[in-house]
Amino acid sequence: MNKSNIVLIGMPGAGKSTVGVVLAKAMGKPFIDTDLLIQQKQDMLLQEIIDKHGINKFLDIEEKVVMDLDVKDHVIATGGSVIYSDLALNHLKKDGKIVYLKLSFDEVVKRLKDFKGRGIAMEKNRTLLDVYNERVPLYEKHADITIVCSNKTIEDIVFEIKESIYMYKA
Repeated sequence: MNKSNIVLIGMPGAGKSTVGVVLAKAMGKPFIDTDLLIQQKQDMLLQEIIDKHGINKFLDIEEKVVMDLDVKDHVIATGGSVIYSDLALNHLKKDGKIVYLKLSFDEVVKRLKDFKGRGIAMEKNRTLLDVYNERVPLYEKHADITIVCSNKTIEDIVFEIKESIYMYKA
């Protein structure tokens, strides 16, 4: 079976949404951003959901939104915390190739600048480095394709994803 969706995973700031839009245009596919779906369904920003309901409830909401997705031939940008749900990842893998947009920790920090209001699922006593170190092995474990994004333009990353998808099908 040919998996038609391209699912982007990675740390906040890795460029999943930005790369996703450009990739979708370049491949003639519709684009879905699960973070935007969550915000639409909850009528709140991600950070507001986390502040009001806590991280565990946010992760439950994220999992449900992903599980409700039933699309073919789309580019899907996920939230960085989707990696905590094996259920959601297995659902996405059924008809999708998982592409990990990999960045060094220093580059994540540089891109995020002020990440406090960004809606990152992170306990108050944890640092961004703690989250990075926890998530990277999970991203690597679930990825079908890994794209190292450091020092590359969006166009370079999109080209590399397209080439990798083509090679993956062969």
